[in-house]
Amino acid sequence: MILLNQNRAPLFEAMKEYHEKDVVPFDVPGHKHGLGIREMTDCFGNTMLELDVNAMKCLDNICNPIGVIKEAEELAAKAYGAKHAFFLVNGTTSGVQTMIMSLCSPGDKIILPRNAHKSATTALILSGAVPVYIQPEVNEELGIAMGVSLDEVKMAIADHPDAKAIFLINPTYYGATSDLKSIVHIAHENGMAVLVDEAHGAHMRFHEDLPLEAMDVGVDMCAVSTHKTGGSLTQSSLLLLNEGFVDEKTVKTTLNLTQTTSASYLLMGSIDLARKQLATIGNELLEKVLRLSRWARDEINKIPGLYAFGKELIGTPGVSNFDETKLGVNVKRLGLTGFEVYDILRDDYNIQTELGDMYNILAIVSLGDTDESLVALVNALKDIAENYKTGREIKGKREVLKNPEVIVSPRDAYYSRKKKIKLDEAEGQVSGESIMAYPPGIPVVTPGERITREMIEYVNRLKEQHSLLQGTEDSYVEYIKVLGV
Repeated sequence: MILLNQNRAPLFEAMKEYHEKDVVPFDVPGHKHGLGIREMTDCFGNTMLELDVNAMKCLDNICNPIGVIKEAEELAAKAYGAKHAFFLVNGTTSGVQTMIMSLCSPGDKIILPRNAHKSATTALILSGAVPVYIQPEVNEELGIAMGVSLDEVKMAIADHPDAKAIFLINPTYYGATSDLKSIVHIAHENGMAVLVDEAHGAHMRFHEDLPLEAMDVGVDMCAVSTHKTGGSLTQSSLLLLNEGFVDEKTVKTTLNLTQTTSASYLLMGSIDLARKQLATIGNELLEKVLRLSRWARDEINKIPGLYAFGKELIGTPGVSNFDETKLGVNVKRLGLTGFEVYDILRDDYNIQTELGDMYNILAIVSLGDTDESLVALVNALKDIAENYKTGREIKGKREVLKNPEVIVSPRDAYYSRKKKIKLDEAEGQVSGESIMAYPPGIPVVTPGERITREMIEYVNRLKEQHSLLQGTEDSYVEYIKVLGV
């Protein structure tokens, strides 16, 4: 039996051991330890390219791990309080897809909030599941979605007792969490699994001042973006499982439908190291993160025209708890949109925030932040408030649309015959494509939904603000494919 010592990083240690042997490579990748692509080696360094290796006996294989990857996954499961863990190299997107595909067959219902990430929509197409949307609570002042209420979940269960699962977000992009513990209890009482997109919660288990992590409250599966707030490389994540509604073998088989057979060891090694750091000194690191975030929030709230929202939202609709590392700032009283402040910070102050919306900007405060980085952000916001204030009134509608009318399942819409029409003329049509701004990747419309004038107007506002849109074949989102010939 392997003793699970959180001070170890078995996969990363095996990678270093391989590197020290100076093996002569006659396998892939073809750059052969960086010798075949000198410009990249000069930029990234020899070691990184030498560690960009392929699956081999000493380094195990992600599709059927029996060695160091298996041990690393077992350590991750223990660190997060799960029965099993799976390394992901296609982000939490692949985890969300695997969760839904493992539980839902074509025609099965799944209850989920409409502000779910686009990965949930693609999972509906892949699985053939039928969405039952619940409306997230909305903070009208901030113009953003919060969590879902327990009453909303209870009504959806009562109306759809045959649903296979409930899919939730913990926390939302802006830091709000639902009453996950109570929702898990009522779902399990009614024979439904609970799946959670925890893309922005990889850190939460490791400090008592943060909201409860999904595994702590008995969730059946959750996907965790270790790369977002846990310290690993971009595109690396974890899928966590508590057996009950579905077993480990089913999940592994489902994951292998879409998981690459050539997983990046740089990504997997970074998950191993990130887990080690969180499990051993995460509390200490997050204490600093919370100190920085709290200081910045207090300082920003002294600036006229700005409101950095936080734990005072707890107890308002859809907010059971709040992740203070999400530094959301409402800027509309400056007479500027969040989109404009996002651009000003980047272009004039060399500061990159996570996103801007109609009313807010969002800064993620995480393990790599310093006093200097938070001081720079606060000083930039002070300067913007003094020198960029317009005096105009920002009247953009709230960021959350009403739950759509679902005409056909996303899968049926995806495979139906379609025609291309102008977006401005698409009111009343059934969409054959998704449209979303990224970040955050929450669809305005998805395949199978009736397109409304509100949706069209909202997309046009996003275009006016030069938001990064995706989902349609038309790169400029002037046209959309709808069902019909």
